[in-house]
Amino acid sequence: MKKTTMGAIIAEKRKELGMTQLELAGHMGVTDKAVSKWERDLSYPDINSIPKLAEILGMSVDELMQIKSDSVQQENKTPVQELLHTIFSAVCLAMGVAVVVLSVMKKIDLQTAIIMLGIGLACSGIDMLQNK
Repeated sequence: MKKTTMGAIIAEKRKELGMTQLELAGHMGVTDKAVSKWERDLSYPDINSIPKLAEILGMSVDELMQIKSDSVQQENKTPVQELLHTIFSAVCLAMGVAVVVLSVMKKIDLQTAIIMLGIGLACSGIDMLQNK
């Protein structure tokens, strides 16, 4: 399922099931106006009623709240992308830790510390751009 609003998902699934807003409202114990507001993203179902709504619509809570769409995207990473992510994250972390440790030991000058932190930030930025 592509990334859409919760309201669009509710409306789409309700229509797929051939259910009216009034029928869904009856199952949920709310008014049809409440369902209309959900579908137009003017309000959201009560958090405690989301599992029941997901069950009625024949989907999981994760699907309804679009939690799995991000994890599916993560699974599509190639081994090279995962390796690059690991490398850039490691360099970023290493630069930060090195600056802190060397600062505590008073073994680093300000200019070198700024350069090292800049390298770490650059790696972080490159990693974030790759994930888009």
